[in-house]
Amino acid sequence: MTNVPDQEWADGVPMTFASEPSDPIRLTDRPGTWVAVDIAAPAERVWAIVTDIDVPAHFSDEFLGATWTGDGPALAASFVGRNRHPAIGEWEVESYVDEFAQGRCFGWATVDRVNPGSRWRFDVYPEGTTTRLRYSMSMGPGPSGITSAIESMPEKEPRILRRRILEHHVNMVRTIEGIRAMAETAP
Repeated sequence: MTNVPDQEWADGVPMTFASEPSDPIRLTDRPGTWVAVDIAAPAERVWAIVTDIDVPAHFSDEFLGATWTGDGPALAASFVGRNRHPAIGEWEVESYVDEFAQGRCFGWATVDRVNPGSRWRFDVYPEGTTTRLRYSMSMGPGPSGITSAIESMPEKEPRILRRRILEHHVNMVRTIEGIRAMAETAP
């Protein structure tokens, strides 16, 4: 996927798109966001934390945890994630590791390998004695929980997408800050 240059909303949340966004934005644009942090810990320690699929559950309001359904973390491995959102309750979703480079990137697609409902990714960049961690996500192009909301209120699609991106961004910030605290305080 080739992303266009990042854009920012008025509230400062960075947005990414798979191509030039529609006006107004649509799920077919594959909107997303990202967060990054510098961590005073070696990349190996950060990598061990980000590849533990249950770690984000300690910090996110939505993600409750996950269970590997095969050998993971590894390319093509799968896991079932458990989530909760006040608007739709609890659900499980199968996810597939579609990007994996030992010590560098760990990414997965939700719902379907070929037509994912969303994509998530951690990138680890060693920088001397510190490590830069980037956490990114994009929605679509396939169906997901947000699809039914858009289908029931198509005139509100841009607003629904913006709100969902903001929710994801808040949880991503909590997660990445929690990972930083874990890595920096580990023995």
